[in-house]
Amino acid sequence: MPAIVEADDLGLYVIKFRGAGQGVLALAAELICARIGLALELPVPEVVFASVDAELGRNEGDPEIRELLQASLGTNLAMDYLPGSVTFDPAARDPVDPVLAARTVWFDAFVTNPDRTARNPNLLYWHRSLYLIDHGAALYFHHDWRDLEARARTPFPLIRDHVLLPWANDLEAADTWLRPRLTRPILEQILLQVPDVWLLAEAAVGTSDAKRAGYLQYFLARLEAAPTFVEEAVHARASLV
Repeated sequence: MPAIVEADDLGLYVIKFRGAGQGVLALAAELICARIGLALELPVPEVVFASVDAELGRNEGDPEIRELLQASLGTNLAMDYLPGSVTFDPAARDPVDPVLAARTVWFDAFVTNPDRTARNPNLLYWHRSLYLIDHGAALYFHHDWRDLEARARTPFPLIRDHVLLPWANDLEAADTWLRPRLTRPILEQILLQVPDVWLLAEAAVGTSDAKRAGYLQYFLARLEAAPTFVEEAVHARASLV
């Protein structure tokens, strides 16, 4: 249950609550993917931390919303609100830049994002430009840390359902342009931005620093496996023709 809020900087944001059913791992995925997207120069709305104060829900009449706010005290995640934006609709023949399409397909394969389909594109048109939103379902490996290395090297067959795949006509060029931009130092800096309280302690990875190391291990292995998921996407696109 995200909400549009006005923050103390007078800006409007779409806030996603840590107390929602998806939990803090969805917020971690949103933050990490947004930062990776920006590092790749993809059009991702600005993402900021948003602190929810106890006073916010004190007079809320809806018990469900009041419970959500009470469960979300502290650090949450918010995205810049794009007023007047509309959802991308492939059936409406909206124009798509093939370079952006290929780079978006590569990005979603890298972060294993299953939520960029025709049914649920998670793409907004704003000022005649596409923006990538809602990455909470990506990085689903972090719900189960077993076989981390092997899972990092999977081809991601779900890419066949990607809404922009028909326009992604040069995936190899996208790979050549994008892969060098995700260096180890950049990934380390991105992971340092994830709050410790979002990195849940688990048996497989017991501390926040160990969890960051696990993410880094996954991402570095995923970069090595890029030819595998690029080939998968190329074959998926060929089957559309």
